[in-house]
Parts: sequence; C-alpha cells; structure tokens
Amino acid sequence: MSGQQCLRRVPVALRSVPALRASVRAVKRTPAPRSYSAISKATSSGLIGQASAYATPLSGMEPWLTLDSRLGQLTSQRLWNLGQTRNYADTVVKVPQMAESITEGTLKQWSKQVGDYVEQDEEIATIETDKIDVSVNAPEAGTIKEFLVNEEDTVTVGQDLVKLELGGEPSGGSKQEAKEETKQPASKEQETSSQPSGEQEQSKPKEDKPELSKQDPKPEPSKQDPKPQSTKQDSKPQPPKEDSKTAQPGGREERRVKMNRMRLRIAERLKQSQNTAASLTTFNEVDMSSIMEFRKLYKDEILKNKGVKLGFMSAFSRACILAMRDVPAVNASIEGPNGGDTIVYRDYVDVSVAVATEKGLVTPVVRNAESLDMVGIEKAIADLGKKARDNKLTIEDMAGGTFTISNGGVFGSLMGTPIINLPQTAVLGLHAIKDKPVAINGKVEIRPMMYLALTYDHRLLDGREAVTFLVKIKEYIEDPRKMLL
Repeated sequence: MSGQQCLRRVPVALRSVPALRASVRAVKRTPAPRSYSAISKATSSGLIGQASAYATPLSGMEPWLTLDSRLGQLTSQRLWNLGQTRNYADTVVKVPQMAESITEGTLKQWSKQVGDYVEQDEEIATIETDKIDVSVNAPEAGTIKEFLVNEEDTVTVGQDLVKLELGGEPSGGSKQEAKEETKQPASKEQETSSQPSGEQEQSKPKEDKPELSKQDPKPEPSKQDPKPQSTKQDSKPQPPKEDSKTAQPGGREERRVKMNRMRLRIAERLKQSQNTAASLTTFNEVDMSSIMEFRKLYKDEILKNKGVKLGFMSAFSRACILAMRDVPAVNASIEGPNGGDTIVYRDYVDVSVAVATEKGLVTPVVRNAESLDMVGIEKAIADLGKKARDNKLTIEDMAGGTFTISNGGVFGSLMGTPIINLPQTAVLGLHAIKDKPVAINGKVEIRPMMYLALTYDHRLLDGREAVTFLVKIKEYIEDPRKMLL
C-alpha cells in the first residue's frame, strides 16, 4: 500500500497535522508504511492496542492520550477497553516459600472453587506441612480459572497450583445486594404484621371475638390430639435402627485413616529422640501454697494494669531461667557428626512451650525469655497459645528453642515422663495440683502439691546436676520472693 493510499484512509482532521505530513513524506524514503496501516486499522476497527504498537515509528507524534484528542475516533472509551483487555490476563499461583527446612507439603484443601472471585491476599488453598499449615493467598484480585493439582497431592515449593484470571468483578454481587435490599422491606413488613404493636394487640381481640366464636368447632381437635401424637411416636423408633447399623454391640469393624504430616513428623521426632538421647527422668514434689497465694494477691492488679491473666507457666519459666544460672548445661546441647562431639552453651534462653492442638502437639518458642519478667513471659505464652489454637503459628514461631516446659496437669495428669525435644538437653513436665497431707514442722497439714518431672539427656547432664536444677526450681516456686531478687 502506498503512502497516498494510507493518507486517504486517515481522517480529514489529521491530514492537516504537520507532523503526520512529515511522516507521510518519510514513508517514501523509509520502510515505515506499517504505521499507517496500524492507524487505519485502529480508526476502522477501533482496536487501539494495534495502533499503540506502531505509535513510536511516527516522528513528531505525541502519546496516545494527546493523539486521542486529535483523532476523533480514538476515544477514551477505547483506551479504557485496552486497560480492561490487559486486566483480563491469566497468572499462575505457585506454592510459596514456607521455610528453609520445608520443601514440600500436602495440599489439604481448596478454600475456593473454580469460577469463584477472590480479592487480593484472600486465601485460596491450605498446604499442610510437617509443622504448621501454610495458606496460599491470591497475589491479585481475579477469578479462579483452573486447579492444577488435587487435594491430598504432595506439592513442592514453586510448583504451579492454580490459574487465576486477573481482573473482573464478583459475579452477581450487585444483583444479590439489590435482592437483599428488596427483601429487607418485605421482611420488615412481615415482622410488623406477625409481631403487632401494643395498640394493634389491644384492638385485635375486639375484632377477632366474633371470628373466634364462629370458629368454635375447629379448636376442638384437642380431643383428637392423641392421634397425631401416636403417629409421631410411631416414627420415633426409627433412629435407633440407624444407630444399630453404625454401632452394633459386639461388632469388629475397623477404620484406616492416613496420618497427617504433622502427626508423621511428631512420630519421627519422638522416635529419633528415643534412639539418640540417653534419656533419664528425675522427680520431685513442690508445695504450691506460696505461688498460689502470690498469684491470688496480684492477678487482679496485673489483669487491670497489664491486661494479662497471671498463671503458673510464667512462674515455672522464670524459675527455670534462674536455676540455669547454677546449672548452665541444662540450656546447652550436643551437636556435631556421629551423634555429636561438641557442646554448645548459650547465654540466652528460648523457652519452648508445649501446646496441644487438634492436629497434634506444637512447641512455640518464647524468645529471649531471660530478659522478660513474669508478666512479659505470661503475655508471650498467651499470645502463642492463641495463635496455636487459631492455627496461625508461623515457622518462625516454632523454630529453635533451648528448653521445653510441658504442662500435662491441665489435662489431669498426675505424673509422667516427658520426652526430650532434640537437640535440646532437658524438658520439664508439670502435673496436676492435688491436696495432700504433708508434714510441716512436725505437724500434718493439707497442702496443694504438684509432681515435677525433669527428663534430661544423660550424655550431657549428670544426675547431680539434674537433681540440683530441679531442687532450685522447687525453692523458687515455694518462695516466689527469691525470683524478685
């Protein structure tokens, strides 16, 4: 196509533009006729995207927004259409980075369905890992187009999960809102009719009296009430038949359920601890009278001023931290090849607090507990416990830990032997508080007593050190004033 033919297709409003004329002359010398073909396509079909691809070869031409003012047919509406076309692109959501030590997981469930509209950062799926559940969120707002994996599939970091069509709007959102708005007045009218005001209630009986007198024979089915009741009673024996099918006495049915990743990981870790550490447990008994009195005196004041409910976990955590000053090996660990050949001593204390969840036992960590007072420790434990119950713990919340405290007393445990959480060296087990007769200064008194159990790695801790550590904890709990010194 020659330049003159292109010029004929350009609108009359543009033939007087000097820059365009100069470009027409340049067509005869340089191979740029495609600029005019693009313009002709844009003006004839309205596809601004094709014209924008050839905008730069035209010398002297201004950006499209300025050109739009000159081209009567290239309106802002077409520019909006171009933006909409770009918005409806597809993107692939991948498995996010979970942690350095976690490279794969199980796609537990899809939170949305194909065709659902999702907002930015809205959860699409949940991936179950060895430690926590990781949520996969939408990078941008859009519509779910296709699932690339199925539930219960094993997925790796960076793997494609779902195709997302960017842009769009929630389907039927405005319509549903309109329907709800139209339904609400109707419901209000029904409520007002079904629940009359006091004036209506006073006026209605007068009007209804003749109607009631006319309908006197109808309310008499009170004599016939036993018949419908008998029919209902006849239908009641049906549920026991269903129960007998599901749970028959003397039945020998079995169910096989696949272990989730967290339970598998817990089993592996516990067995690894049993096979690696030379575990030994020592016991002691502590009088809880003083710490209970201490808590009773200050719990209301602390709750009012700090917003924290004072419990016993913070007291035992603080007692352990202070006892580690006398026995620092409790806070150490064995590392290295062939079962370990190096002892690592630490000047900081990261307390792992065992929390029971529906999926299993997790141990979030209170960082630098040695720098916190009892109120600070209690607040940190409460926050971690809430996150654990809400399934919002992160990998960072559970990574590390130098010493573990497990409180089985909340479930009624009287005594037990906790298992070491490798690579840690010791774990303290707390148990239920029971009133017992105790000899105090030659007299028998009833005191609230608790058994303490310290399981330690005998490779690093000797019996003397373990017993000394446990006795120190007993002293701090039975006289809380020492923890304030």
